[in-house]
Amino acid sequence: MTELGSDPSPNGDPLATTFGRSRVSPEARRALVRATFEAVAPRYDLMNDLMSLGIHRAWKRRFAAMAAPRTGEAALDLAGGTGDVALLLARDGAAVTVADPSAAMMAVGRRRPGGERLDWREAEAEQLPFADASFDLVTIAFGIRNVTHMDAALAEIHRVLRPGGRFFCLEFSTPRAWLAPFYGLWSRTAIPALGALVSGRVEAYRYLVESIGRFPDQARFADMIRTAGFHHVEWSDLSFGIAAIHAGVKPG
Repeated sequence: MTELGSDPSPNGDPLATTFGRSRVSPEARRALVRATFEAVAPRYDLMNDLMSLGIHRAWKRRFAAMAAPRTGEAALDLAGGTGDVALLLARDGAAVTVADPSAAMMAVGRRRPGGERLDWREAEAEQLPFADASFDLVTIAFGIRNVTHMDAALAEIHRVLRPGGRFFCLEFSTPRAWLAPFYGLWSRTAIPALGALVSGRVEAYRYLVESIGRFPDQARFADMIRTAGFHHVEWSDLSFGIAAIHAGVKPG
């Protein structure tokens, strides 16, 4: 199969090349991720509702409650997209910055009720435009698996947190063994079909499904967070492991 990036598709669309079954350079992967989210931005929230049957909203509410932002704290929501998690964090009085590489996703978020209360910054997790020790809390929901260099992103998160600052990550993970066959079938068939129906971009949703399958399981991702320098690392499974919330603290 053609390597993505070295021989692009005839129409020039990186989404037209299947991603998961070929070797992909970091630069090509970065371009694909950007193209994916630019393509699906207008209906991203609707697709999340359809793909998860609305459960992602409950997951995000629990995530924000566990992050427990406090009045006056500075919080950074990475890969914040359309701002749904950031708005949950801001309800409790935190000053929330959304950082995302997709201007199209953030444009949707700015139009949300309350979007004007957030600080929106176009940035990638591996190269954050913030000073050391700038934030009390850093969150990322369904975004860490899309970064090009996960270890560099975790190092940047550690850098911008103040001593004693908290890191919370919500991400798809590895479901229980009894559930895995049914979940895999749903992911491989229903999600791309819904993507084609609602957004017209079936390859975008194939990429999203493949990125979930490549993500480390709960224990391995916890080890990566520890390696980045965090203490008190733990996780909580959601919906029998379909998703998980990982947490860690920067030593202070």
